[in-house]
This record gives sequence, structure tokens and C-alpha cells, in this order.
Amino acid sequence: MRHILFLTAGLAFLWLANSGHYSGLILSLGALSIAFVVFVTIKMKVVDAESQPVRISYRIPLYWLWLSKQIILSNISVVKKIWFSPSSIDPAVARIKTSQTSDLGRVIYANSITLTPGTVTLDVTEDEVEVHVLCRESLSLLQNGVMDQQVKRLES
Repeated sequence: MRHILFLTAGLAFLWLANSGHYSGLILSLGALSIAFVVFVTIKMKVVDAESQPVRISYRIPLYWLWLSKQIILSNISVVKKIWFSPSSIDPAVARIKTSQTSDLGRVIYANSITLTPGTVTLDVTEDEVEVHVLCRESLSLLQNGVMDQQVKRLES
């Protein structure tokens, strides 16, 4: 029930924020469309803890800030490697153990790796990800587990 209420509130907020019209007719049509969408999602049985992770909603802004910093630092590192020492580019593929307990956590971890310049996630399994890196030092940064722990903290 909690997930249905959060879905309804989220849809209402998005609708009101994007609509800009607050007459009686428009508000009632908006409420009707929200009720229809919630009804369809309930019938499809897609409203659950995994599809609407309320537990990470409060921690996600801090994670985005941390990830943004990592993306900027990786951008700088990749540009330095390409411009100043192209010979230091040493691509590699490796499997890295993960500690995420949910599918959502594994997806966030894999996407975070791919968003970081110089790294791409190739495959995700239950307890590890296969990663292609532009430089082997990027691989050691992933193996030290800082990003893994940040995602683990986000999903707990």
C-alpha cells in the first residue's frame, strides 16, 4: 500500500509541476488520469519494493554528488592520458566482485561504472561485473571497492 501511495503522490507532483493549469476541470482530469495509471500498474502487478525503491530516495542526492565528482576526476584523468601520454593507455578486461544484494543495486553499480569515463561494464552477474578499462590503474581503483561500498550504502 505504501508504494501505491508514493506512486500516486509522485505522479501528482509531476503532473502539477508540468501542467501549470489549476482550474477545476484540468485538476479533475489530472486526478482521473493519475487514478487510471495507478489502476493499470496495480493490475499489471508492477508496484512493489523493487520497482519503486523508496528506501534509496533519501540517499540518492548525496550519491549523485559523489558520482559527479568521480565522473569529473575520471574525465580529467582520461584527457591527460590521451593528450600527454598516449603510451600509458593500457586497456584491460577484468571481473570485479560486488557486494550488492539487490538487482537494483547491481544495476546502479554497473551503470555508475559505465558513466565514469574510461570504464565500461560488459556483463553483470549475481556477485561480479565484467569491466573494460582504458588504463589498468582504473581497474585498481575499481578493485579497491570504493564505488562498490558507495552503492552498497545507497541500497541499504
